[in-house]
Amino acid sequence: MAAGQAAPPRADTPALVVLVAVDQMRADYLGRFAGQWIGGFRRFYSEGTLFEHGRQDHAATETAPGHATMLSGREPTHTGIVLNNRGIQDPTAPALEVVDSVGASPRRFQGSTLYDWMLAQDPDARVLSVSRKDRAAILPIGRGRGPVLWFAGGQFTTSRYYGDMLPAWVRAFNARGGVARLAGTTWDLLRPDTAYAEPDSMPFENGGQDFVFPHHLPAADVIARRITAYPWMDSLTLSLALEGVGQLHLGQRPRPDLLAISLSTTDAVGHAFGPDSREIHDQLLRVDLWLGQFMDSLAQLVPRSRTVFVLTGDHGISSMPEFAVLVRHQKAGRISLAGFASHLEAQLEARYRTAFDVTFDNGLVTADVEALRARGVNVDSIASALAGEVQQVPGVAAVYTPAALVAAPDSVAAAHLWRRLLPPAFGWLICVSTRPGYIWSNGALGAEHGAGNPEDVEVPIAFLGTGIRAQRVARPVRTVDIAPTLARLLMVRPTEPLDGVTLPEVLGP
Repeated sequence: MAAGQAAPPRADTPALVVLVAVDQMRADYLGRFAGQWIGGFRRFYSEGTLFEHGRQDHAATETAPGHATMLSGREPTHTGIVLNNRGIQDPTAPALEVVDSVGASPRRFQGSTLYDWMLAQDPDARVLSVSRKDRAAILPIGRGRGPVLWFAGGQFTTSRYYGDMLPAWVRAFNARGGVARLAGTTWDLLRPDTAYAEPDSMPFENGGQDFVFPHHLPAADVIARRITAYPWMDSLTLSLALEGVGQLHLGQRPRPDLLAISLSTTDAVGHAFGPDSREIHDQLLRVDLWLGQFMDSLAQLVPRSRTVFVLTGDHGISSMPEFAVLVRHQKAGRISLAGFASHLEAQLEARYRTAFDVTFDNGLVTADVEALRARGVNVDSIASALAGEVQQVPGVAAVYTPAALVAAPDSVAAAHLWRRLLPPAFGWLICVSTRPGYIWSNGALGAEHGAGNPEDVEVPIAFLGTGIRAQRVARPVRTVDIAPTLARLLMVRPTEPLDGVTLPEVLGP
């Protein structure tokens, strides 16, 4: 064999790898509703290798950093994707055929992903990534170019980073008007009322409005903008993915192709109604049903025996503090450090007559540290003073400056999570962890994630396919372990060092 030539595929090499990421999928959901699964979730729970304590093993558990871990095998400290608001925004890459002033691309993403490793061995490897969210479609694939699609302006689109025009098959899909047909319909319970243990009378859900079934979908003039908050957005996403598999002939070659699907509506429903609501229960029952139908339809295009599925989540979700206090009688609350950040920014601007971009997001106070140092500011002193003030806030558990985080032992859970989030060159002043039950919040009613609570960090990780045992594994594993495990299954080699490791329970002897 010539040097650099790829080894021929084995007969049992998968033809298609399918990543299914359910946004805001908590690890306990699969077991909590196990008796009611009839579709896709049932297969992962009963027929696959399920790691019941998967982890997004980093702080600031959000969509962008979470998705960036799944197929890269690396934590945010190495992918460079730290927060949603510093993820895929790129004004040089506006979305196609919709009004878009923000733009989206993977230019901030550092390093490679499974798709890059596949291409290194097989330049003809094909990919398709679809989601309602731009960051969820983009980041599992990394910097690779291909059909990467998301929903914006009432239709599926992509950005100029990936091409100058939408593929014809995507335009045809949009033209069918699947969204418009949902206008004015009703979201009612999928199962009889007795199938739901959750009360349907919590006035703190959905901002205190429309918190009882049935829920009426918006009228035709606004449905395109608001469908993302309703379960059917996931059905549309799965339909687009299936259409793309057929149009792109994924899984029809001797060597493997890659399909990444991120289903985002669980995140929308979870934020609005919380993880203890009847709405999230019904949403998950619908995802289970639609995912099962998708898998059956996919098997008509790609043999089930040559398809490997992976299920995971980008983060979990904490209970609403109002639910924790009023129903569980536990201590809980909402915290924001935005006032500290804005006050410090105002002080610095008044003294130095320039902006330093001091902001707060998900436990992290960031700043233009280089600009501060360039003006002779003692950044360590400012960070220490700020940490002392924040430590007094009710609900705050631990506060670290950059120096304190370096000194903290990795056995401390909060320090462990923050170290796996923050790149060495990232500019920040303090990072903060909350006590159990407390969440980062701007004060509005809603459930949140990102505080590093176990409910935020733990997600399911499940593998399903020929030769993969039906088993449940109790030991903790991480989402960064997915990519090296898939690489071994596909017999491709990562092109850089990884944080994740292969999972022997999946690979077998």
